[in-house]
Order: sequence, then C-alpha cells, then structure tokens
Amino acid sequence: MERVRRGGRAWANLDTLHRESLDVLLDEFGQDLDEVTRAELVLAWHWLDPRPDTVAGLTRLRESYVLASLSNGNVALLVDMAKRAGLPRDAVLSAVLSAELFGHYKPDAEVYDGVARLLGLAPERVLRVAAHVDDLTAARGRGLQTAYVHRPQEAGPAAPRRSQIPRPT
Repeated sequence: MERVRRGGRAWANLDTLHRESLDVLLDEFGQDLDEVTRAELVLAWHWLDPRPDTVAGLTRLRESYVLASLSNGNVALLVDMAKRAGLPRDAVLSAVLSAELFGHYKPDAEVYDGVARLLGLAPERVLRVAAHVDDLTAARGRGLQTAYVHRPQEAGPAAPRRSQIPRPT
C-alpha cells in the first residue's frame, strides 16, 4: 500500500497487493505453492472471524445512526467479511465504503474527503471509529470527528495504551 500511496506503483486493490506480497515471501523463503493454494491464502483475508462484540455493537448503533464501513480492503473483501460475520443484509451497514472507491489508501486525504462526499455530509458530521491511531489522526486532519476503540492485541505488544492516544484538538 505504501508504494501505491507514494506513487511508486500503479493503483491495485488489496487482494492484488496481498497476492504480490505472498509471492515475494514464498520466493524469499524458497517455498513453491501451486496456484490454487496461493489463491486460497489470499482469500483467507475474506473469511476472518469478527471480534466477538462487533455484530451486537453494530446492530445496536444502527438503531440511531447511519453506519458505513471504511477500510483499505477492497469492496469484495469487505462484503465477504460482512457475510462471514453474519451481518444481516441491509440491516446493519448502510454502505460498504472502501479505499478502492477512491483509488487511494488511508491515510490519504482523498479517502476521508470521499467518505463525507459519498455520504452527503459535511466532514464534521462524520465520526470515524477505529483502533488505529494513524487512521484517526488523518481523519481528524480532514475535519472528521474521531473515536478510538482500544483493541489491546490489535498491533501486538507494541499497541498504544489509552494514555498514549492523542486527544482531539
């Protein structure tokens, strides 16, 4: 993603980037897997289990708010993940938004600006909820409201503690 963001590589969706990374790693470690296995490994991202509180939390929030995903994952990946999570079709997410729609990856400004535009809202009327500080910092820089969800194991032992999260200014 970083090569795409810096202009060192043409736009490609996350599935394509995952496949390219897999091929490089397999070559680096001297592994030779057949095409079917390689494709299955890339698609494994599509079948990740949700965190235990996700479906109930989204369902509850949906009663009062418009909810939209926003991920660097491509739309097909996000739809598959929502199906895997058991999110009721059209009952929880109002929109599946992806960096793919904007041809940029977070934390590029085009992603956050595009979300507000597609939702027909002023940036300050959009709340970006995430477990990634850099994502929230970039969203705040584009005028979005932000909310940090503390996921202690999100980045392994190096994950920031709540006291390390920058406060809105």
